[in-house]
Amino acid sequence: MQNINHAELRARFNPDGSLLRRQQMRMLDILIEVDRICKKHGIQYWLSSGTLIGAVRHRGFIPWDDDLDIEMLWPDYQRLMKVLPEELPDTMALQNTDTDPNYYFFYAKVRDRRSHLEEGNRYDRVWKEQGIYIDIFPFYKQPLWIHLLSEKAQGHVYKIMNRMGSDLSEMWKVRLITRFNDKILFPLLRRICNLSNARETYGLGIPYHDPRHMEDTLPLTEAEFEGHLFPVPKDCHRALTLKYGDYMRMPDIDTLQPHVGTLTIDGD
Repeated sequence: MQNINHAELRARFNPDGSLLRRQQMRMLDILIEVDRICKKHGIQYWLSSGTLIGAVRHRGFIPWDDDLDIEMLWPDYQRLMKVLPEELPDTMALQNTDTDPNYYFFYAKVRDRRSHLEEGNRYDRVWKEQGIYIDIFPFYKQPLWIHLLSEKAQGHVYKIMNRMGSDLSEMWKVRLITRFNDKILFPLLRRICNLSNARETYGLGIPYHDPRHMEDTLPLTEAEFEGHLFPVPKDCHRALTLKYGDYMRMPDIDTLQPHVGTLTIDGD
C-alpha cells in the first residue's frame, strides 16, 4: 500500500477556499439533503465509484475529484424520483428525463441552482439545469447482453450529440430515441430481466460495463465521508476491487483531467 500524504494532496488540489473545494462542498450539501430525504422515506442508496474510493482511501473526496456518485436499486430509484421534486429545497433541482425535455441520461442528477457548470464534453449544453450536481445511478439485475443492448440503443444519442455541435437541428432525434427507450424498450427489457437469474446488476442505458454484485453490497454499512457518515456497500473492498482492481494505488497525479470545463459559484 502506498504511503499517502493527505495534507500534501489537499494543499495541491483542493485547499480550503479553492474553486474545486467550493464545488466539493456544494456537492456535499446536495448529498446531505438527498441522504435526509432517503432516510425519511426508507430509501436505500450507497456511495459508489470514485466517491466510495474517497470514503475508503481519504475519508472524503479524492482531492482532485469533481463529481459525486451514489447508486441504488431500481425500485428505490423510482420512489426517490417521486419524492425529490417535493422535498428538495429551492436551491436544488432534480434533473431526469421527466423534468428536463432535453435530458437523455438514464440516471438522474440533483443540481445546485446557485452555480453554473459546463463540462468538457458539453453533453450538458442543451439541458435546462446546469449547476453543480451529484449523480444518482439506478441498478437492475440483468444479463450482460441486455445491458449491452440497452447501451447500444441509447448510444445513438451520444453519436448525434457529438456530431451536432452548436447546430441543434437534430435534437428531435435525441428526444425521440430517449423517449422510445424510456417508455417502450427499457420497460420491456426489465420484464425480460425478471425471467432471468442474473447475478450481476447494471444500469439500463448507462454506458458503463462494470457490474455490481449485491452480495458485496447488501446489507449496507456506513463510512465516514467529509465528517459525515453515509451508507456504503457491506464489503467495500470486494466492491471496489471488482470495479477498479488495486483501488488503493494512487494514479499518476500529473496526468489527471477534470470533468469540468468552466464553473462559476454564487452564494457561498
